[in-house]
Amino acid sequence: MAEILKVENLSKAYGNKTLFEAVSFVINEKEKVALIAKNGTGKTSLLNILTGKDIADAGKFNLKNQISVGFLEQEPEFNNSGTLIEQVLNSSDKVAIAVKTYEKAVLNEDAESIQKAADEMDRLEAWDFEHEIKTVLTKLKLTEFNKSVQILSGGQKKRLALAVAILNKPDFLILDEPTNHLDFEMIEWLEDYISKSSLTLLLVTHDRYFLDRVCNVILEIDDEKVFKYQGNYDYFLRKRNERIENTQAEISKAKSLFKTELKWMNRQPQARATKAKSRIDNFYKLQEKAGKNIDDKTFDIEIEGKRLGKKLIDIYNVSKTFGKMKIIDDFSYKFSKAEKIGIFGNNGVGKSTFLNLITETIPTDVGSIEKGSTVSIGYFKQSSIDKETEDIRLIDYIKNTAEIVTLGKNREMSAAQFAEYFLFPRSMHYNYLSQLSGGEKRRLYLLGILMKNPNFLILDEPTNDLDIMTLAVLEEYLNKFTGTVLFVSHDRFFIDAVADMLFVFEDDGKIKKFPGNYSDYNRYLSEKNKEIEKTAEKKQKEKPKSTNSKKLSYKEKKEFEELGKELEELNKEKKEIDLYLQSGNYENEELEKKSKRLPELEKILDEKEMRWLELSEKE
Repeated sequence: MAEILKVENLSKAYGNKTLFEAVSFVINEKEKVALIAKNGTGKTSLLNILTGKDIADAGKFNLKNQISVGFLEQEPEFNNSGTLIEQVLNSSDKVAIAVKTYEKAVLNEDAESIQKAADEMDRLEAWDFEHEIKTVLTKLKLTEFNKSVQILSGGQKKRLALAVAILNKPDFLILDEPTNHLDFEMIEWLEDYISKSSLTLLLVTHDRYFLDRVCNVILEIDDEKVFKYQGNYDYFLRKRNERIENTQAEISKAKSLFKTELKWMNRQPQARATKAKSRIDNFYKLQEKAGKNIDDKTFDIEIEGKRLGKKLIDIYNVSKTFGKMKIIDDFSYKFSKAEKIGIFGNNGVGKSTFLNLITETIPTDVGSIEKGSTVSIGYFKQSSIDKETEDIRLIDYIKNTAEIVTLGKNREMSAAQFAEYFLFPRSMHYNYLSQLSGGEKRRLYLLGILMKNPNFLILDEPTNDLDIMTLAVLEEYLNKFTGTVLFVSHDRFFIDAVADMLFVFEDDGKIKKFPGNYSDYNRYLSEKNKEIEKTAEKKQKEKPKSTNSKKLSYKEKKEFEELGKELEELNKEKKEIDLYLQSGNYENEELEKKSKRLPELEKILDEKEMRWLELSEKE
């Protein structure tokens, strides 16, 4: 199998912090590789080096000659002029270049150039490129193709950058957290798209289902080194645990041997003057090995939280509307102790709004929300640590929140120990916050909220920017937490690990309560769809042959044909409005227009479908 990328002895450090040292690995053609590491250990830095956006301190890498590379950054930058379609077409990609070359040749009426360009279009299968652009943009819920890039939100720009990376059809695609800002439908589509593609892939992701279903190789950065695993996420977990156990056994053995060698070294210098110099050299190597500490969580904690009374948070007939769009419609619920509820729904349906209502950040339009006197809310927002606080040390930030964390049952943990549990080793405690990566800041922000010992946790996208190791710790923490948890997440693995109930946000502000997690709900939908299909098939088979001798008149036949075409167009219009309303990016006039059109459209569809059925009975 041909090598696409060869990395040899690559090293990178920032100041006195080493990210990785002398790492070497190979990525072969058609391999789909996931890069896993704790936040702050150099995942994004490595990708930036490989794509020429940064340089290594030492070492080298080689890409196969004449291969094209696509790169999705965490914070993509665009030339703000032009529309979505133009942004894709203007990217320096071989397909886009072929399309533009062909169009230019046609414009110049140059027969030789037209033939040459057409041959290249054939080779790249680029004739349907514009259609493919619109298909991919629609799948990523960017349906206003002629919208200016300048007015896109941050999430929309990330999705546009993903579309550009995919549509460029690179030989080697590098993705940094591609599932951020994607909802469930988009993630599943992307999963399917990449799985079926023959491209070579290197990606950083915290989405373990995505990783498991897309990747066949895992690279782990740990202890400044890279370890390669030929398998999926489950295989990686097993082999990583084996590696850690073996390393811990080696350290334990080294510590035992070190004690013996230390006694020898501590003798009078003349007593060992004639000893082999190699033994002295080996002593210092042994000392380094014995002094190593596996940076893996070692605490076993149970979190009790502050005492909760009988009344937690009661929601009575709450409704909320923005403009003409109904976000929440007549929702009631009484929370109970120890519930773990995941909020499930596509982008733009009002999930964060719901959390803001419960925390009284915004008022309700109708209904009321009552909070019990013993409820202490810990609210983890999508924002992170303020830049104004970045000039203090990590340990001071932690101690400003709490010196001691109460675990319940008369047990306590120091702030430093709690920080270690959430993967901040002692060696980091005196680092300034400005030195932390984005993911490390998010983890520290989360840590500060948990240290206040709330008994009702509200988490808005807690999985964004957190590494897989931190997510595993957070899942364990939440499962042991005796208070109530309400959270929004698009991480399906996280929802499965934590939730025992879902609030499913549907159209028109309706919220359905479902007992179970993401996989349970997916199975329920699958079975429900199968039942609907079976019922439709059964009805079709049982449908008696019409005894009505009256056939369609010529006029009715024409009406029947026209109805079929009208229904197709009306359904297409309804789908476009649905996609617009789900996009979360609204312009007041357009939103009002589409919100007003939708009920009219549904009424017209009902009437025409009824008439079409009447006429079909005579067919």
